[in-house]
Amino acid sequence: MRRWLWILVLALSATVRASAPEGSIDSFLDREMPASGMPGVAYAVVAHGEIASMGARGVARAGGHRKLTPDTPFLTGSISKSFTALAVMQLVEAGKVDLDAKLSDYLDGFSGRPGGVITIRQLLSHTSGFSTMQGNTRPARRSDGKDALADRVEQLATVTPAYKPGARWAYSNINYQILGRLIEVVSGQTYQAYVTTHILHPVGMTHSFVADGETHAAMATGHRPWFGTEQPMSTNRTDRATAPQGGIVASASDLARYLQMMMNGEDDILSAADKARMMRPASQASPFYGFGWFVDVRHGTVWHAGASPGFESLATMMPTRKKAVVVLVNAGSGLGFAETAPLRDGITDRALGLTDDSGGSRWPPKLLFIGFVLLPIFYVLSMIWAWRYRDRLRAKARAGLFGVFSLWFPLFTTLVAAWVCLRLVPSLNAAPLGTVLLFQPDFGWTLIANAVTGPLWAVLRLGLAYTGRLARV
Repeated sequence: MRRWLWILVLALSATVRASAPEGSIDSFLDREMPASGMPGVAYAVVAHGEIASMGARGVARAGGHRKLTPDTPFLTGSISKSFTALAVMQLVEAGKVDLDAKLSDYLDGFSGRPGGVITIRQLLSHTSGFSTMQGNTRPARRSDGKDALADRVEQLATVTPAYKPGARWAYSNINYQILGRLIEVVSGQTYQAYVTTHILHPVGMTHSFVADGETHAAMATGHRPWFGTEQPMSTNRTDRATAPQGGIVASASDLARYLQMMMNGEDDILSAADKARMMRPASQASPFYGFGWFVDVRHGTVWHAGASPGFESLATMMPTRKKAVVVLVNAGSGLGFAETAPLRDGITDRALGLTDDSGGSRWPPKLLFIGFVLLPIFYVLSMIWAWRYRDRLRAKARAGLFGVFSLWFPLFTTLVAAWVCLRLVPSLNAAPLGTVLLFQPDFGWTLIANAVTGPLWAVLRLGLAYTGRLARV
């Protein structure tokens, strides 16, 4: 159904796009969208400080008929950190927060704790000492009520930072969850109420809101990778506890207004000086991150990507040229297949006049994923072979040291492979296996299948070798 929908859309718009230049966003989407497997994308471009263009392709939910528009709200993921940083800076300007004060000065739960000596500046710039893995670890208990964020930060108060505060940069969601709670305690409002009142409304973000634990039908539905396809999430329910790190739900059109405000050089909801401070390196320990924004001094860009289960996003600014672009996709990337990065980067490069690096080969990660998928099948076939030729295994058990080694060595190698699948690969992605399953369920279950079938095959071989009788010839 979705394929025919794309054919119809392209046919109806062919006359309009016939004159589109080869390097335009429209011509790029004509080529990339059918091949990407993405349910939909929305974008908006700012040029000379004004919204120059907006667009959307696809549907809000795969198999559905509701088309995306530039006003459709998407979960923006970690772009939300810039909103949290902006809110903190508003409180700094109001004299309610000191950037160099200790966390324990504001949150009693951190008093006497290892994290209590972390400063607000260090939280904003990801130099607190909390690691990426710590930030991607799901809480021991979950709360869905209005106190969900307070409950989450209460648990975080017991976490010991992985590194000495201020010594090194490490991106961690923990930093911005704590900052969200700081905003609540200092302002006396919930995070949702504060951001809505002091940022969304003044900027004119009428198609945006903050994750509140409720289900919102107006949102685009997220889709997660499933063996080369994208499967829709069962619900559009949002999460209050993760709102400060990734819970701003916004449309492309509204985010364009937000980026306009960040680049306008005016004193409005925040002074021009502090907007500029947010968009430059925060310290020597944070040479490429400011307050809520990545900073690329060499290219003159300020940006942030976002990834939530079922959604990915990218917002990029060139402040000195008053240019910006935001791209929202209602799908998460698979490993090699159904990747969103080439589409997001391609739109961004064309909007800002940057070099398009999206044309590289995608086969290495595809081959890696295919290998992970095929290996459990190989193990199952090997189990069948072992059962059929079990007499050969029993003969090895009686064939001396070399035969015994050939029987036991696969157990060692498959146990190592299981450790690689369950521990090493997730750690290389700085995320526990549970988080991998949440974002990339196909890859996560493939890792589990490999970790189970490999040792099972090795144990079966040993069981067959040392039980039963050797058939007589």
